[in-house]
Amino acid sequence: MRAKIERLLAALAIIAILAPTVARAANGAASAPDLAFGAYQRGDYTGAMKEAKKRIAANPKDAAALTLIGQLYLEGAGVPRDLSTAMEWFKRGADSGDKAAAYIYGAAALNGSGAQKNRAAARAYLEKAAAQDHPAALHLLGELALENEGATSDFGRAADYFRRAAAKGNADSLYALGVLYKTGRGVAKDEREAAEWFRRAAELDFAPAMVEFAVLQFSGVGVPRDRSAAAQWFRKAAVKGNAVAQNRLAHILAQGLGVEANLTEAREWRDKSREAGLNDPSLDYLSNASEPPKPTVDK
Repeated sequence: MRAKIERLLAALAIIAILAPTVARAANGAASAPDLAFGAYQRGDYTGAMKEAKKRIAANPKDAAALTLIGQLYLEGAGVPRDLSTAMEWFKRGADSGDKAAAYIYGAAALNGSGAQKNRAAARAYLEKAAAQDHPAALHLLGELALENEGATSDFGRAADYFRRAAAKGNADSLYALGVLYKTGRGVAKDEREAAEWFRRAAELDFAPAMVEFAVLQFSGVGVPRDRSAAAQWFRKAAVKGNAVAQNRLAHILAQGLGVEANLTEAREWRDKSREAGLNDPSLDYLSNASEPPKPTVDK
């Protein structure tokens, strides 16, 4: 799970995906009618900026308006894209109580993306967001507990954060709890619990959880054995580009485990997993294997 924190700390590189969430949060925090957010929704970004600034002139602590302006600079919507300026507005929004702004600014301060790198400040802003049950902030704090400034991971504290985020439907935290229960870190080892957390994350379309749940289901560990159902989870994760799932599916199709054997499709998934960087010599034989003849059916 240490590797995953790198993805989380690089979140600002793809933070545009958070824009709709930020906008909805801003809209929810403002009194109706929200002319600034309405203009934003219509694509009238100049109008959104104008209305947001009017609101701030009337109330400098209008968290929704401050956050919306941060979003406009983050997206480069109606203004030149400027990450540093966006973070200044997000900081103001966070200081005025907006949880989405607090999460974004905290993540920025954590890795120095658009804000001065400052781990203490980052944690403070993440805690602001977490105090309002912001799922991504809770999860990131859980990952920081695992990192623990280079000291021994605080698995118990991480589990507490993950559990709070999972209660809000955060797929990363559902998966992380599955890993903790599977390995017995921070919680008592419990394969049934692990399977349940993996299943919940898988049902939220989280590919790594699909793989973990499929592995348990395929072997009947912590959940009734069902190779056919496990194969479907592997397939779903494989379609999403998960190399491990592609490799497992290739083995399953080659051997006809829970599915009808199909060497042609097995080769295709083997090759996709190789393209993704997972080279499994045990599947080399598929290059020269022939499909068995299909049985004829009298009509």
